[in-house]
Amino acid sequence: MQMNIVKDGKIPPLWHYGHEEHDVIGAKTFGFWLYMLSDALLFAGLFAAYGVLDHTMNAAGGPTESQVVHPIAATWQTFAVLSSVFAYSLATVALKRGNRAGVVLGMLAAIGLGVVFLGLELADFASLFHAGATPFTSGFLSAFFVLIASHGLHMVFGLLWMLVMLVQVLRFGFSTAVVAQLLNLRLFWQFQASVWVCVYVFVYLKGTI
Repeated sequence: MQMNIVKDGKIPPLWHYGHEEHDVIGAKTFGFWLYMLSDALLFAGLFAAYGVLDHTMNAAGGPTESQVVHPIAATWQTFAVLSSVFAYSLATVALKRGNRAGVVLGMLAAIGLGVVFLGLELADFASLFHAGATPFTSGFLSAFFVLIASHGLHMVFGLLWMLVMLVQVLRFGFSTAVVAQLLNLRLFWQFQASVWVCVYVFVYLKGTI
């Protein structure tokens, strides 16, 4: 059975853990950083493909970038994802204090805001499909949908991960394994927000120029 690492109502800093807990959390965090690097390379390739498939030369007579991007809707999505990261950060603060209720409430808020983000994205996709702008229309739209949808799938995975961690926090408390997963999830969620900021600037803001 895993030991709960809360001491005196608080979770000690990483360097205050016992040797075994330190090794487990450190190893899992290092391994997750390696995964994040591979994910960064994936998105770098998608951004490169989007940049190469110029919206005028590869539009194939279909909608161009200025006709596809909706910067106002994307701005609301940006607020939603950044607010979700802030909510999860509050959950992390509660984690350091050993406050289980604070962790649960912060994660629930992060999940709700993440769902709002995905809802706005799906609404945008629906409007584009209704207007005849699909991934099969042109090379430009293929790159556009693959980039946005890839990020959206990462968001879905992050939300499912949060739901799993909610159950684990309620069932196991702040064991070593649970804390390690919560810290890795924080890295993942912040990375998705960073990617979206790049999407917002590179796709939506640039598309209005």
